[in-house]
Amino acid sequence: MTVRFAPSPTGRLHIGNARTALYNALYALKTGGDFILRLDDTDTERSTQDFADGIVEDVAWLGIVPARTQTQTARKARHDAVADALRASGRLYACYETPEELEYRRRRLLARGLPPIYDRTGLSLTSDERTALEAEGRRPHWRFRLEGRVVEWDDLARGAQKADTASMSDPVLIREDGRYLYTLTSVVDDIDFAVTHIIRGEDHISNTGVQIELFEALGATAPAFGHHNLLTTADGEGLSKRSGALSLQSLRADGLEPMAVASLAVLTGTAHAVAARADLDALAGDFDLAAVSRGAARFDPADLPALNAQLLHAMTPEDAAPRLKALGLDPDPVLFEAVRANLVRLGDARLWWQVVKGEIAVPVMPEDAAFLRLAAERLPGRIDQASWGLWTKALKAETGRKGRALFHPLRLALTGEESGPELAALLPLIGPDKVRARLLAAAAA
Repeated sequence: MTVRFAPSPTGRLHIGNARTALYNALYALKTGGDFILRLDDTDTERSTQDFADGIVEDVAWLGIVPARTQTQTARKARHDAVADALRASGRLYACYETPEELEYRRRRLLARGLPPIYDRTGLSLTSDERTALEAEGRRPHWRFRLEGRVVEWDDLARGAQKADTASMSDPVLIREDGRYLYTLTSVVDDIDFAVTHIIRGEDHISNTGVQIELFEALGATAPAFGHHNLLTTADGEGLSKRSGALSLQSLRADGLEPMAVASLAVLTGTAHAVAARADLDALAGDFDLAAVSRGAARFDPADLPALNAQLLHAMTPEDAAPRLKALGLDPDPVLFEAVRANLVRLGDARLWWQVVKGEIAVPVMPEDAAFLRLAAERLPGRIDQASWGLWTKALKAETGRKGRALFHPLRLALTGEESGPELAALLPLIGPDKVRARLLAAAAA
């Protein structure tokens, strides 16, 4: 099995693109196949190296490891050879109409209640007529002559499908400036890379009949096709690389874990409950293209923090260590275990490292000053995991305080925060000297 993800480097990947990349990667994992990353960069006006590099970075961030990465422009000689062969066989023919002329013909057909299909004028041009048109300065665009038949395929996601190419215009494969459109280069590369399965969004389903005819015109058997539903925003709006909405770059910058993003992208709009999976292998176990819903699925980023927290709460100190170092934090395994259950994003660890290992702005609490001074006096000289329970039990007996009145002033004085990790775990990490100093500072009038 060989699948490919073939984005054009005309923008950064958004979550909808990521869904397609992940579906292909999971299919490869589940079948033991290969995943190819192909950058369809034939749109030279809008494709940039920065976008290409960004796509490679985004795919790697998701945990996908391509068996091969390829740009289409590097294969132009191969595409030229195939185009020449199609010309020689009569399947690729020259047309000289301007965009304005084509639009005029389209409107006339619509006005007459007819389908706006190209009339194949280019096929009937004589050599002298072509010479005369080129003498006017016109350069041809090249169309693929369709067979005009019903093309059928068994779609991996949608079941039996068919397309009548007799109801379609012969597609333009080469622009008048010589640049290739998507269809020719994509099919040639799919053949040469031995792609067996094409998994893509349902917005491409209208191209499938044409592409199957082109595969067959080139002497190849068409791959299996699967067209999955599309993701929208939580408001039901479509996604676009150009808008930057829900880009992987922005989700990464927000401190989200890749598997939180991947889990929501893949499981949204399926029969499976949306929950964070530990890695792509685990997610592949739940992947079934045929079980994906037909309707558009809404991706709500508000669901990501909870999934992110699930992953962090299950993270081991060993796995966290290099990530904490990258944040500039000492990878203290005891401290990580103490605060792990309170992390939503790994970057939240900075706060608790500062609370334990650094200094904080201690709030002055005059209303609790006497209690805090007593707490400082009663603090044991040596603190361990049992100290918090013994210390607060003694303070409760001596002051009559309980519940929030007992615990909240201590938490606020020791951490500067209204809530957070269990203080029984934090207390020995902060240490008796710093605990006492913070209690007295909070009690200062």
